Amino acid sequence: MSASSDRKGQVILITGGGSGMGRLAARNFCQQGALVAVFDVNEEGLAETAQGVEGLSTWKVDITDFAAVQAAVAELESKLGPLTGVYNAAAIMPFGKILEHNNAVQHKVMDINFGGFINITQATLPGMVARGRGDFISFASSAGLLPIMYAGVYAASKAAVAMYTEILYHENINSGVRFVCVCPAVVKTPLLQQAKDTVWPKMLDQGAPLDPQEVIDDIETVLNNGKFWVYSGKGTETGTRIRRFFPGLIWKQVHKTEGF
Repeated sequence: MSASSDRKGQVILITGGGSGMGRLAARNFCQQGALVAVFDVNEEGLAETAQGVEGLSTWKVDITDFAAVQAAVAELESKLGPLTGVYNAAAIMPFGKILEHNNAVQHKVMDINFGGFINITQATLPGMVARGRGDFISFASSAGLLPIMYAGVYAASKAAVAMYTEILYHENINSGVRFVCVCPAVVKTPLLQQAKDTVWPKMLDQGAPLDPQEVIDDIETVLNNGKFWVYSGKGTETGTRIRRFFPGLIWKQVHKTEGF
């Protein structure tokens, strides 16, 4: 996806486009002339995303079902044309202490956030690699790089997305496809309410949530600078460096903030 606001001829798939970051990205790209396909399980959210937007098509798809994902991707490409971009924005974010967190919920987080991401990857990326062009954007999280108590399974799912995407990028480094892994701080989207409805880590109150548009703008900047990591949010990149070289300092701060 170019820096230009002219996206005519582009076909972009966005998962989790029934709300939040995915919805904003979908509407932005349609306004810029792209044909956008949105996947989500939330029919009401899909309808709200598409309302009054030209060039946007919706599919109710459970991304944990690989056969359903393959069928939907084949259908959208037959109707709209070959994909030139994929935004992997689908996720859920319930929090809880690992030993107290419902077992089924923990598996569901991994199934959607990581398993669904695998399904989308294998259904869309081979075609873009074969054509030698396209953009593949993975939404991980700073939580996948920096430890946050109460966010164990969510953080694990996003750490998996980050590592998977990094290796995927290097395995296809000369393919012509551009890869970006997005690791923002807290972003003001409906996902935050999922966490707040369970338990909210004090570590996440260290600053105001980011505006989603700021993250989308950062993605475009990183793409067009030929980089890979998107560290949206003040101190996010610095925090990852401290985590790497001085992990004890990070944990000391976490314990102090959470009070145990």
